[in-house]
Amino acid sequence: MKRGISSLVSYSSSEEEADEEKFQAKVVKKRKLPTLSASIALPAPVDDPSLHQGRIRTTPHIEGQFAAHVYVSVPLKKTSPLHTLIKNVVIDTKEMVPTLQEFTTSNPECRELHVSLSRPIYLRAHQREEVKRTVRDIANNHAPFEISFASFSELINDEKTRSFLTLEVGAGHHELKNISTDLSPILNTFRQKGYYDNPRFHASIGWALLDQPSSSPTVSETHSPSTSSLNEYPTIPRFPDTLIPTLVGRYHGILSSQKVSVFPVARISVKIGKDVSSWNLVGT
Repeated sequence: MKRGISSLVSYSSSEEEADEEKFQAKVVKKRKLPTLSASIALPAPVDDPSLHQGRIRTTPHIEGQFAAHVYVSVPLKKTSPLHTLIKNVVIDTKEMVPTLQEFTTSNPECRELHVSLSRPIYLRAHQREEVKRTVRDIANNHAPFEISFASFSELINDEKTRSFLTLEVGAGHHELKNISTDLSPILNTFRQKGYYDNPRFHASIGWALLDQPSSSPTVSETHSPSTSSLNEYPTIPRFPDTLIPTLVGRYHGILSSQKVSVFPVARISVKIGKDVSSWNLVGT
């Protein structure tokens, strides 16, 4: 008797493997990923004023965002007349404002003054290189020039948390304003504030913390440090009204001397996070 053809269908080994892979995929999908260990997860940054001489972060930290600013620098050797003048000015100011903090440098033999060309700006990681290219192009379009410091002034930051003792720029103001104006397009593109409409270019040499609304004196204002609480970092309402006139009276003659306060500006810099990039001014 002749056997009939079997009605059973046999599958190839490749089809069996495909079915097995589909089954395994379903199992994998159902598995939950393990919770990330707390020892591996990065902690959120904590603003600790004690690490920054009482300064408080005025812009919240955002992961992947970098604080930046554009500036020109004036290096001062310890033996330079302006270095000596600033040292004396700080000593005199501390007699009237004991809470004054001096800007310091890692190199005791050289003080570096910064003249800002932008407000603090905040960049995403992918925007950093474009800003660097813009600053480099600006450097290529501007020639070196000279600046001088003409007087002393008190300037308060936008957040009204600190008051700054500054040297205001005299000669060179026009060139600095042109460079600052050239930064406006890139700042507008990134929705950042441009520099001030009527800028007062300056180099800060000292600062003091200001009273905040909750701790400001209400009956009799004094320029002595606030003692309303045992604050490790005392504050003041503002510098005494007599401070700037006193400094001008004592030091204006020396400051206005060409020997003391005229300096070449040959480079422009941008600091993004902790990274500093600089380019020579080469325009004609």
